[in-house]
Amino acid sequence: MSDRIDPALQHALAQVIDPEIRRPLVELDMIPSATLEGGVASIALELTVAACPAADRIQADVRSAAASVPGVERVELSVGVMSPATRQALVERLRGSRPQQFGPETLTRIIAVASGKGGVGKSTVTANLAVALAQRGLAVGVIDADVHGYSIPALLGTEARPTRVGDMMMPPQAHGVRLVSIGMFVEGNRSVSWRGPMLHRTLAQFVTDVWWGDLDVLLIDMPPGTGDVAISLGQLLPHAEVLVVTTPQKAAADVAERAAEVARQTGQRVLGVVENMAGLPQPDGSLLELFGAGGGDEAAARLDVPLLARIPLSIALREGGDAGAPIVASDPADPAAAAIVALAASLRGTRPIAGRSLPLATG
Repeated sequence: MSDRIDPALQHALAQVIDPEIRRPLVELDMIPSATLEGGVASIALELTVAACPAADRIQADVRSAAASVPGVERVELSVGVMSPATRQALVERLRGSRPQQFGPETLTRIIAVASGKGGVGKSTVTANLAVALAQRGLAVGVIDADVHGYSIPALLGTEARPTRVGDMMMPPQAHGVRLVSIGMFVEGNRSVSWRGPMLHRTLAQFVTDVWWGDLDVLLIDMPPGTGDVAISLGQLLPHAEVLVVTTPQKAAADVAERAAEVARQTGQRVLGVVENMAGLPQPDGSLLELFGAGGGDEAAARLDVPLLARIPLSIALREGGDAGAPIVASDPADPAAAAIVALAASLRGTRPIAGRSLPLATG
């Protein structure tokens, strides 16, 4: 403990967590001094960067924590910014604590959500599945690897951008999910026209240069097809698992199998198949099968994996996507939401972690 921090204030301020780095401010050297004299708590706060988007929240939390200390009548808070040397030391300390965030020994479960073709609702499934997993108390991150067709920020209803601290990026959070997308680095709705090397570099940066913290699950929204990003994922994260999304239509299911086969060729495990748009429930209880039936079952049978979910067509699901309000949060009673929540529950139980040490952040 620093001799420039009063012990009582130290104890209280140790409970204040940086909302981006998700560690106590005191541990991050963001509180260089905190003294208590004559009922006045004088605290120096150093933000990691000048334009810290969480500055107001951090200041409010520091004031609240200090005011809770017995004997404190007034809180005087001076706010500054870390020096470049202090910031670089912080970056090196964070990197040193987890040199390979998602290496072979990681406790983070990595699931790539893939499809053989576009238009099957893969990104919608990814976004809602991420929120459903977060609702179960898991720390969840999403990489939007569909560089040419990025949509995860819109589906999760956020326009926030990562905060750069040194050469690391802190991902924003929406609906309890941390996320990063190339859409956060372009203006407006601009297109991204990149070839293989740039796509590989982008995915690598999202994996290595973003400070994800301790994640239980990392979902990767893959682009449709079997191109460069699928190959890069196999190289960067060969221990990732793959969830294949298709529609009931046979043509879509046939193409979805190819995405699964590419994953297997790179050594990844195919978890199972999710059939999206599996009929529209009617008022009389019947199901209107607009896209046919059986495609998911056929794909799962040929791949020798389970059909993990059958998600019905839902107007509320589409409306939620357009509004940036995932249906599992905005309308959990909807049949599509219920199917996705059940999918999250099934994935939670497909890899036991009994006997393994858990990644607990200090605090």
